[in-house]
Amino acid sequence: MSSAPKATRFFLIAGEPSGDRLGAALMRGLRKELGARAEFIGVGGAAMQAEGLESLFDIKDIAVMGMAEVLPKLRMLKRRIEQTAQAVIASAPDALITIDAPGFGLRVAARARAQSSGKFIHYVAPSVWAWRPKRAEMMARHTDHLLALLPFEPPYFERVSLACDFVGHPVVEATEGLSQNRAELRAALDLPREAPLLMLLPGSRRGEVTRLGPIFMQTAKRVSADLPGLEIVVPAAENVADLVADLAGSLGLPCHVIDPRGRPFAQAERRKFQAMGACDVALAASGTVSLELAAMGVPMVIGYKMNWLTAQMVRRLVKIDTATLVNLLVEEKVVPEYFQENCTAEKLAPALLSLFPANAPARQHQIDAATKALAALGRGGLAPSERAARSVLAALQH
Repeated sequence: MSSAPKATRFFLIAGEPSGDRLGAALMRGLRKELGARAEFIGVGGAAMQAEGLESLFDIKDIAVMGMAEVLPKLRMLKRRIEQTAQAVIASAPDALITIDAPGFGLRVAARARAQSSGKFIHYVAPSVWAWRPKRAEMMARHTDHLLALLPFEPPYFERVSLACDFVGHPVVEATEGLSQNRAELRAALDLPREAPLLMLLPGSRRGEVTRLGPIFMQTAKRVSADLPGLEIVVPAAENVADLVADLAGSLGLPCHVIDPRGRPFAQAERRKFQAMGACDVALAASGTVSLELAAMGVPMVIGYKMNWLTAQMVRRLVKIDTATLVNLLVEEKVVPEYFQENCTAEKLAPALLSLFPANAPARQHQIDAATKALAALGRGGLAPSERAARSVLAALQH
């Protein structure tokens, strides 16, 4: 009598909501390839837990970014790193897969490497093309294989002898099959059919929402003064939904908060994308959300403010003149950006108003650029989660 095929054990670590979504999609991809032989343990949020992961702890403990934000939590972060490293060693996985958040994941990998024989894989190549290029060498010391979201990234790591595969961006998969008909989307979410709709996306971390929320709300008031009947739509990440609701309540304009709490993760994500597609224009924090808006055909303006100390460090290190992925992919500044002292209602409002007319050249230029950017990220090809899963399994064979 033949024995059952051996299970393949994956220890996954996601440190923030975007990584959690990536991890959930990767779990689905690995399960598609391996079926019941795929076993998952580690650290993840709601999306990965919905796929069956029992997280060692709440990822809110480690979802921090920036020097000033990390320092007050340093002692707790060190405890979580040690706890996670010991769990990796005890579970002896075939692969440790750290997802984004390299500040946490690579420290775990460094501690576990000497006592673990499994492959160490990192999902989401750090932006060495933008700043701190020596991170490629650091990554090579602790990692056997790297998965990149952007098509131009692999050569930066291959030159330091780290195997790296471009697997496509998850936004391609997350928005696949969703209608982009605004009338249909507004009806599905019970949003006003005729009113101009402005979406505000002030971030998924409390620090971001605290800094950007008031500026974005002031901007909306300025836009409404020149655009009668304007209504606001604000999708909220689960961990900041209470903060977003408070800000929306103080706005003094018709405001629709898309609250994910109490809904299954997949349903909440679908509603978020539907809300994006229902809006005419968006004001968003810098980050992956710019690609999500692009995928739903929504013209946007990007605004961002870091903690002062973090901003001074970034300014010294950054090597590029845009932080918006659509701009990087099409090699043109089609999406307006307003950072730090330029992130003000006085500057953001006119930029948004210029995008509302249906025949505005800047509006159509963004939509055309978005189509080009999404094609570069893998739209129309094999789903990124499947490409990532196959890359992981191929790495296990070497």
